[in-house]
Formats: sequence, C-alpha cells, structure tokens
Amino acid sequence: SDLQKQEERGELLQPLGFVLLVLCSVLLYFKVSLMDPGFVKSEEEEEADKSEEQSMVIPQAPSLIKLRRCGYCMVKQPMRAKHCQLCQHCVRRYDHHCPWIENCVGERNHPLFIVYLSVQLLVLLWGGQVAWSGLSFEQFWDWLQHNILLLISFFLIVIFTTVVLLLLLSHLYLISCNTTTWEFMSHHRISYLRHSDLENPFDQGVVLNLWRFFC
Repeated sequence: SDLQKQEERGELLQPLGFVLLVLCSVLLYFKVSLMDPGFVKSEEEEEADKSEEQSMVIPQAPSLIKLRRCGYCMVKQPMRAKHCQLCQHCVRRYDHHCPWIENCVGERNHPLFIVYLSVQLLVLLWGGQVAWSGLSFEQFWDWLQHNILLLISFFLIVIFTTVVLLLLLSHLYLISCNTTTWEFMSHHRISYLRHSDLENPFDQGVVLNLWRFFC
C-alpha cells in the first residue's frame, strides 16, 4: 500500500498520521461508551421543573404537560428524558441506546458521539484509500492470491463507511431540527409532542440549534 511504501522510504508523516487517527478513534470510542450519558439522579427531582427545556415547552397549554415519575427507577423525569431498560436508568435528552458502544446516547455524550462518528468516517475513508492503493491488477489467479485479504478489507470498509456516513448524516439532520432519534421515531407516543400545537416546540432554527448542541 501507499503507507507501506512511504514507511519503507523513511517518509513517516502520513503513516504516523494514520496511526494517530486510528488511536484517536479508539480513545473516543471508549470515552463515549464509558461516560455518563446524562443519567437522571434522584437529587435532580426538584431541579427538573426549572430545567431549560421546560421554559421552551408549549406556552399555549402548560397545564396539559406535566412531569411524570418513571415507573421503573421512580425518579421524576425532566422533559425529554426517557428510561432505558438496558442501562436501567432514565437518561436526560435521550436519543437512543447504541449497541455499537453499548451505552445510551444522551445529553452529555451526544456531541462527543458525533465527533466520534466523524473521526471514524475519516479513518474508514483513509483506510479504504490505503487498501485500494495496495491492490495490484495482474492475471486473475495471481491477482487473487496476492490481493484477497486487501480485497475483503476494502469491501468491509465500503460497507462500514456507508453505515457510518448514513448514521452521521441522519444525526446531523436531527440536531439541526433540535429533535432526537427517540422523538423522531415516537412522536405520536410522547405527550409533550402529541399535545403541542407545534410539530417541534424545541426547534429554534438551524443555526441556533447547532450552536446550542455543540456549544
């Protein structure tokens, strides 16, 4: 591959850059998977009414929207929180439970999850280019003998790149609308959305939505 040829010539800048990018991806994976996604704790019950999301919810009919107590962990759920039965906790601004990281994606780790997906996409795109550069097109059997592992790697990288790209784009779209995967998929089941006169009472425009999410 190109990286191997550069390493053999003593040109270490790109090989080291690739290794550091992969290492950064691995560290981000463990950080996102091990950190608290925003678990609701019992001491937060009194603060739930004062949460920032509460001030944004449906001023036309405030009496219809009441905080509910979780039937599983018995904490008072802030707006946009949901109980995850896999994590056994209520998660603030719950997005989804990700089997890839074996953790919930919620208020605290959602921005870092987007960074992780972006870095992972760069790793896959660069890895695909490296795998393609190592393929040598000769007579079929000789070519297959020398390239079978690289060929398998390339096709796997293409599959994972497609998955990560679609996942990243879908999350960026939802973030730009200030909605979550759970709210998008279960709009008809969520009381504060079902009783709202607005389709999305949290939407404040693309620029402000992105600013509030990442900053």
